[in-house]
Amino acid sequence: MSINQEQVLILDYGSQYTQLIARRCREEGVLSYIERWDIPLAEIKKLKPIGIILSGGPSSVYDGNTPRRIEDLSELEIPILGICYGMQLMTRSSGGTVESSPRREYGRAVVNLRSGSRLLAGLEPEEHVWMSHGDHVTSIPDGWLQTAVSDSGVIAAIEHPTKDYFGVQFHPEVSHTLSGAKIIRNFLYNICDAAGGWSMGSFARQT
Repeated sequence: MSINQEQVLILDYGSQYTQLIARRCREEGVLSYIERWDIPLAEIKKLKPIGIILSGGPSSVYDGNTPRRIEDLSELEIPILGICYGMQLMTRSSGGTVESSPRREYGRAVVNLRSGSRLLAGLEPEEHVWMSHGDHVTSIPDGWLQTAVSDSGVIAAIEHPTKDYFGVQFHPEVSHTLSGAKIIRNFLYNICDAAGGWSMGSFARQT
């Protein structure tokens, strides 16, 4: 895939960090675009992204009018990474359980990794991350793997063993997640098979 065609699509569910996700992808040499979570599937197909990132958001998956769109994305057969609320959406739509906490978890946290994760490859067994959530996953969908858990017992990362579906409860795009850039790099290059090489300079020359 040529550089001018290669892009990652970020679906915005209202996170304060959505622009930061896009910046982190571009810093890794991959063009990224942000669209509303409800962009029609036909429009996504026209964009031909090599992967999709679902942002976090302030909603609960149990709110009556919360943005829920996720199921039709499986038609694209491309890698998907859900961050925070995005992970909760993926979990609930696949048959897992998400529950509300009496209080939000906000701030630095320590997570313990399990070996074998493609998304978390190359990280230390214990990592410092940034959490910002109220709801949390209490049981993962059948067939999925739990790849990280926080010191407080919260499921912190999941992935599907045969499909390119991944979720993290923490925010890899935030600098307080010390290995966040490596996680995003793993998704872009090891999972989405990005060629890289994008820069603002190359983008300007192409336009």
